[in-house]
Amino acid sequence: MYQWSEEHQAIIDVMRRFVDDEIRPHLDDLEHHGLPPYEVLRTMYQTFGLRAMAQENFQRQLERKRLGDEAPAPKRGGGDPALTLIPTIELCRVSPGLVTSLGVSTGLAAGTINKLGTPAQMERWALDLMTLDKIGAWAITEPDSGSDALGGMRTSARRDGDEYVLNGQKTWITNGPYADTIVLYAKLDDGSDTPWRDRKVLTFVLDTGMGGLEQAKPMRKMGQHASPTGEVFLSDVRVGRDRLLGETEEPRGGGRQSAKDNFVAERAGVAAMALGIIEECCRLAVAYAKERKLWGTPIGEYQLVQLMLANMEVARLNVRNMVFAHVERSLDGVTPSFAEASAMKLYAAQAACQVADDAIQIFGGNGYIAEYRVEQLSRDARVLRIYAGTDEMQVIAIAKDLIRS
Repeated sequence: MYQWSEEHQAIIDVMRRFVDDEIRPHLDDLEHHGLPPYEVLRTMYQTFGLRAMAQENFQRQLERKRLGDEAPAPKRGGGDPALTLIPTIELCRVSPGLVTSLGVSTGLAAGTINKLGTPAQMERWALDLMTLDKIGAWAITEPDSGSDALGGMRTSARRDGDEYVLNGQKTWITNGPYADTIVLYAKLDDGSDTPWRDRKVLTFVLDTGMGGLEQAKPMRKMGQHASPTGEVFLSDVRVGRDRLLGETEEPRGGGRQSAKDNFVAERAGVAAMALGIIEECCRLAVAYAKERKLWGTPIGEYQLVQLMLANMEVARLNVRNMVFAHVERSLDGVTPSFAEASAMKLYAAQAACQVADDAIQIFGGNGYIAEYRVEQLSRDARVLRIYAGTDEMQVIAIAKDLIRS
């Protein structure tokens, strides 16, 4: 069975020292005083050489894009996915919002540009996002089209000579208030008889400060305060074809398929985020159960507390094994299906919320106080059951796959 190697464990140990030295001291500012997370993340990139790794990864992707059909197939497995998941897990032990902001900028925004864009577009936007020199947002969700993001999308792109005119509104956009670069999805408004739900979905790249583009201030949220979220408004934003990814309305993969592929990666990644939250809640709860005394006895000696601790450990093992299985399959070049990724997210997100809630219960009144950390982890965990598709949408995806197989 897959386990962390000695090399992996060494990385984990170094990451935990970094978290203790560079992130925990800033938690109050990130949580309660509106400190944007980007300088903390850039410090991490410099400390661990991630910026140089991102540059090398970009050059490989750019070369494959330039070669096109003549490019050799990437090696099976394509590297060690654990090197990406370990930072995710360790950061989520202290501040899941950092992972959300990082993943959207370097994963969703840069990843979409690298997949759909031309070499020139990759060089223009993607490299700066991958290295965190600039911050990216991925704008697909709208006020009336969350779970039905593609079908219910109302943001439009109307042809006007050699340009497009964009109008609409996006909401719950991670990094939206501070993003330098926004990857935006819009429906093609070509005046045809095609039903609006079935219109082409085009993907554009916008830069902050463009005429007609408004990035609203950060929203006040229940959790993940370290990840700024906001609305994006478009009022007659004019863009040239150079900002249409692929510079064609028929790019390989297309806007719809690109969004679906991103959902698969995002949902699998939520399991790693959940594992970090679960591991930290378990650690904190066990330590507290040993120290806190009731009637002269550590509360960990009472069976009802033991039951909660045991259930928390079962959840930890289950989610860890899901993450390990994902790493092992990725090493063999196997990508999870849409339904498999949905199943991972559904179980892991629910487990993280339950474990965090049990941790608060074990802490009692202290669990309701921010100082003891489980309060923040519980708030941060809750959105895992909502973003990247709600629990209910995961159930639909899984069930459809079972019925059709």
